[in-house]
Amino acid sequence: MAKLAHTAGLTEVQQEILSTVRTFVDKEIIPHATALEHADTYPQDIVDGMKEMGLFGLTIPEEFGGLGESLLTYALVVEQIARGWMSVSGVINTHFIVAYMINQHGTDEQKQRYLPQMAAGDVRGSFSMSEPDLGSDVAAIKTKAVADGDDYVLDGAKMWLTNGGTSNLTAVLVKTDEGAPKPYQNLTTFLVEKPTGYGEVAPGLTVPGKIDKMGYKGVDTTEMVFKGHRVPASAILGGKRGGGFAQMMDGVEVGRVNVAARACGISIRAFELAAEYAQQRSTFGKPIVEHQAIAFKLAEMATKVEAAHLMMVNAARLKDAGSRNDVEAGMAKLLASEYCAEVTQEAFRIHGGYGYSKEYEIERLMREAPFLLIGEGTSEIQKTIISRGLLREYKLR
Repeated sequence: MAKLAHTAGLTEVQQEILSTVRTFVDKEIIPHATALEHADTYPQDIVDGMKEMGLFGLTIPEEFGGLGESLLTYALVVEQIARGWMSVSGVINTHFIVAYMINQHGTDEQKQRYLPQMAAGDVRGSFSMSEPDLGSDVAAIKTKAVADGDDYVLDGAKMWLTNGGTSNLTAVLVKTDEGAPKPYQNLTTFLVEKPTGYGEVAPGLTVPGKIDKMGYKGVDTTEMVFKGHRVPASAILGGKRGGGFAQMMDGVEVGRVNVAARACGISIRAFELAAEYAQQRSTFGKPIVEHQAIAFKLAEMATKVEAAHLMMVNAARLKDAGSRNDVEAGMAKLLASEYCAEVTQEAFRIHGGYGYSKEYEIERLMREAPFLLIGEGTSEIQKTIISRGLLREYKLR
């Protein structure tokens, strides 16, 4: 059997990209990740390396300066990067979602304006649907955009923006209309340009600062506060208001494949660390891997890694084929994130007391894995999506 998480049917180009990324992860990310994470330091050198490899334009069409690769290629790249350090994958995830939304839903002018710069990594994307008191109820968004001549004036607060301070283009979902037949038809996506940094970065636009988190360190997570911030009508994604909910949900579908890929990457790394430690550590006169209790743990962990990887690959391939994949993406995200938490905890247990020490990499993974249980929708939200999708097919006739 090949190593875990092998993907059949890849092209030579895909294999070459993954080989290059895997080497980069082993040499440039894993040796530095723990120190950078403990210091909560933005990995600028690593980000510069990804920029040089063209990863910021991995899925952007070649006509706009990107590599024109598939969602599957991107997901497999993310899996490898998250294997090194999950925060680094976060640097490109929101950027990728915004680029995807512009390519799928943007006007020709928006594509020409943003995609070449995003492919080069000069424009970095972030996005937000959430708000401080919103939770998962997207239709209850309070942030408003009110038309004023040729502009719109934004007021309200958005929450949980990955790369909120280091990005210079943010896609935000806000309320523009009242009285539409359904609440989500009142929502519009705006592309808000801004300087990087914190504080009042533009008139009426404040990024208060980094949110201190249990894990997912290094990458910045922020709030964004609008108080009379003006944007032109041309900032509406696609040029028409009221379509923001569908645009964001399309972006979140690919985001869920991304989160599944990140979970797979952490699981792979947790298994690698457990397998290595179990062969080095001895008790009762033999390596602990020779004790059946430990060997069985490794077998169960490996099976979960393989199952999650296969579901993630299936969801990505469906999206690439143009098929609806809300159920499959939800299943992949649900299974991969839950299995990631379980595999990481088993690796932690195999390490024994050393797993609690910050000198060991598994300690960092234990703090990173829980984020994936809530990112891009909690497990309960995924179950809601899955069950509704299934009942479309299994409804009583």
